[in-house]
Amino acid sequence: MTTPVSSIRNLGPAMEASCEKAGIHSAEELRALGPDETYRRLLQTGMKPHFIGYYVLVMGLQGRPWNDCKGDEKRNLRKNFDQIKSQASDEGRGAFEQMMNKIGILEKR
Repeated sequence: MTTPVSSIRNLGPAMEASCEKAGIHSAEELRALGPDETYRRLLQTGMKPHFIGYYVLVMGLQGRPWNDCKGDEKRNLRKNFDQIKSQASDEGRGAFEQMMNKIGILEKR
C-alpha cells in the first residue's frame, strides 16, 4: 500500500500534483529520493524554483513545521537550493555554457 505525498507534513494537493507530474507517486517514493533529488525532478518538469517551497519540503520530510527553518540551517539550505537550481538549469548545456552560467553570464531559461 502506498501513502499519498500530501500525507507528509506541510505538503498539500498542489505539491502532490507537482510530484505526480515528476513521476513521484507516493510519500514512500519521495522519502526514498530525499528533498534534493525530489526538488531537482520538480524543476525538470517545469516547476518554477522557489526557496520557500524547497525548505518546506525539507522541513516536511523531517516532520517539522514549515517555518521552523532559521539561522545557519536556513543559510545552508539556501546554498543547497541554489546549487540544485543551477544544476537543473545547466542540464543539456556544454561545459563552457555551464561555467558561464555559474558566473552569471547566460540568460535564465
